[in-house]
Amino acid sequence: MKLLIIFITLISLLASCGVYRPTDARKIPPNAKERVKKNLEEGKGFRLSQLGKNNTNFQFASSNPIWRASLDVLEFAPLINANYSGGIIITDWISNEDGNPIEFYKITIQFLSNEIRSDAIKITLHEKKCENIIKCNVSEIESDLIKSELSKKILKIASLYEKQDVEKLKEELGEYKSNTDKK
Repeated sequence: MKLLIIFITLISLLASCGVYRPTDARKIPPNAKERVKKNLEEGKGFRLSQLGKNNTNFQFASSNPIWRASLDVLEFAPLINANYSGGIIITDWISNEDGNPIEFYKITIQFLSNEIRSDAIKITLHEKKCENIIKCNVSEIESDLIKSELSKKILKIASLYEKQDVEKLKEELGEYKSNTDKK
């Protein structure tokens, strides 16, 4: 009797937790290989042969062409913040080429997308003019020319990096289609 009560309780608990879900036999393929393929496509399973292989869509800083290109373009400036997960690079205050001790500039790049396109990054420029060491005025530079030149340079280098990455993947894996290939 005790065993029957435990069994009934266990069945009702399992049914209420959603472990048992009635299915329509017409929607499930009868062939086991087709069922496995369908389950894997829906993300319901895994294969032991696929363990350890990189099947993710994550992009790390070293694999993101826009990030790498931005760091290359800003290599002349010391960085205060380079946060890939936050999508931002901020330089320290830098002086212009003539070494004027009263004028300094700061560049901020925000990443809005991983795709290589003109609206993928937002560039902000700041200028700091100092009358003396204590009294300084900071303002945003509204020069679209400088911003567009920086953006063009970053995107050009990023597209070259992506092309190199695609060529490398083609060598390793055979055929590879990038995000920028037309469908």
